[in-house]
Amino acid sequence: MAREIIIYCDESDSNGKFYSNFYGGVLIQSQHLAYVQELIKKKKEELNFKGEVKWQKVSSNYLSKYIELMDTYFELTKQGKLKTRIMFTQNCHIPQGLEQYHYEHKYFLLYYQFIKHSFGLRYANTYDEPMHIRIYFDKLPDTKEKCQLYKDHIHGLNRYREFQKSKIIIPRDQIAEVISHNHDILQCLDIVLGSMQFRLNDKHKEILAGKIQRGKRTIAKEKLYKHINRRIREIYPNFNIGITTGVQGDKSNRWKHPYRHWLFMPAEKKVDFGKTKGK
Repeated sequence: MAREIIIYCDESDSNGKFYSNFYGGVLIQSQHLAYVQELIKKKKEELNFKGEVKWQKVSSNYLSKYIELMDTYFELTKQGKLKTRIMFTQNCHIPQGLEQYHYEHKYFLLYYQFIKHSFGLRYANTYDEPMHIRIYFDKLPDTKEKCQLYKDHIHGLNRYREFQKSKIIIPRDQIAEVISHNHDILQCLDIVLGSMQFRLNDKHKEILAGKIQRGKRTIAKEKLYKHINRRIREIYPNFNIGITTGVQGDKSNRWKHPYRHWLFMPAEKKVDFGKTKGK
């Protein structure tokens, strides 16, 4: 029987102050799936989370609970039970030579690159047997026709030479949209992804109109981000959230690493230094 891995995918800010087009994914090998699901479910019940947990719901009253939930998530990460990937673009990198099609389909074109490259799937299969990929997208925000076309493109990755060499197979009926409310793992991913776009776009500095200091929710979110960052740095000391994670001389680390970031760069670009944080 072919081995299987499951990838849950989510997205966040498409147009941030400094960084945009945030995509996130968490990968779990099938033999770990039931264990991971049960552990996160039990932790949510223990913390008395009745509904969906997500970055937008973080508040000072629930901060300690979100921290405990993230501790569970990152313990699973350290144990190798799951892998997390975050991709984003930097606004100062202005793509060149694009056509209208690229702008109209930017959301899906970037998502395609995320699936194709971020987890290093070409290095995932070291056995002489097929490995199946099951992909769950949080509900895609577009027309039914565009979403179906996008899923067809993802299925088309089966023709990608590197996947064929590695016997990576993505069955068409295993590319699906799901509701995050029903998937605790996807909810945890939303928190990690949200924390990164929050910090990279300096939302921790925001003060609401008419106020003279930051709100309690903003302060709570900053504390949660800092805790998540500390947990990441337990895996990678001095981890830099704003750049592509290095491979330490081994490209297969794109698969092996439990946690990675990818700053996606256009093939052709010009740099607008007026859109950097320094300006």
